Amino acid sequence: PRSDCVAAEQLCLSDSTCNVTYRTLENCALAKTRLLSLDHNSRVRCLNAELDLGNSSLLHCKCHRRMKRQEHCLRIFWTVHSSMTDGYFNLETSPYENPVNEEHWKTDYNKLAALVSGKKCSQLAGDATNPCLKATHVCNLSKKCFRLRTDYASICTKGAGSEDACDRRKCHRGLRNFFEKVPEDFTKRILFCPCQDEFCGERRRKTIVPDCSFQYNTKPNCLRLLDSCLEDHICKSRLADFQQNCQPVDMSPDGCSLHNHAACLQAYMGMIGTPMTPNYVSNSSVEVSLWCTCESSGNQKEKCDQILGMFESNKCL
Repeated sequence: PRSDCVAAEQLCLSDSTCNVTYRTLENCALAKTRLLSLDHNSRVRCLNAELDLGNSSLLHCKCHRRMKRQEHCLRIFWTVHSSMTDGYFNLETSPYENPVNEEHWKTDYNKLAALVSGKKCSQLAGDATNPCLKATHVCNLSKKCFRLRTDYASICTKGAGSEDACDRRKCHRGLRNFFEKVPEDFTKRILFCPCQDEFCGERRRKTIVPDCSFQYNTKPNCLRLLDSCLEDHICKSRLADFQQNCQPVDMSPDGCSLHNHAACLQAYMGMIGTPMTPNYVSNSSVEVSLWCTCESSGNQKEKCDQILGMFESNKCL
């Protein structure tokens, strides 16, 4: 059975042989983090150390999306699997435990409405023309949803529209907090509410306060976004999770390699609040994108297009 990486690390450190191997891997991971080029012998030593773990629980451990020591757990995972971080398309193994199944995400609004009084239910019924407004009102009925949504909204709107005044890092942290701690019955309905008009679409697009969390004054190159993501354990992990669960396959009837759209949507939500935060591109469509461009990518144009295409033209997503 898979153990979480924090528990697996403690077991490993208590064993002298495993301890030495793990320390070697820590040095390998540190060198990669500092972008130090490893010579051939060093690369072989790092790969051998990873293989030496054999059937250790450390080699097969995973992390939980909502665990308290998530960053520490993810650091351990990437220390053990540092050989997987050479490039974007090598991030095919998610550090997170198995994704949700479709059934878990089929909760109806009725289950939420049953929790509130008749008066409040009748108020919700009045929001039928704007599902995004209705989703917000449902969120407000939950103390935790209301509090954490208010928290990130207040942080992300301070100086929004002015790159100097907007604290993007704090805004991203607030968004991750919201999507990690609030039950998905609330968060997914706010983010994926179905719209028939532009008023509803604008509310949906502005869910994550894009002036702060999404847009820069100028669009950076997508490769630059990728580099900043790979330097961050959370972003790198969410990207690996997204790539694994949203891998498009042209030959598949539903365009999805795992045939699990719920897992793909959950992985998409995980990208929000990272340096590679995606969002809706307009008020009148459900198309999403990263805020970046592939102009001036030189001989890496193909790689850049693939990164952008994972969001812009992904049939699975």
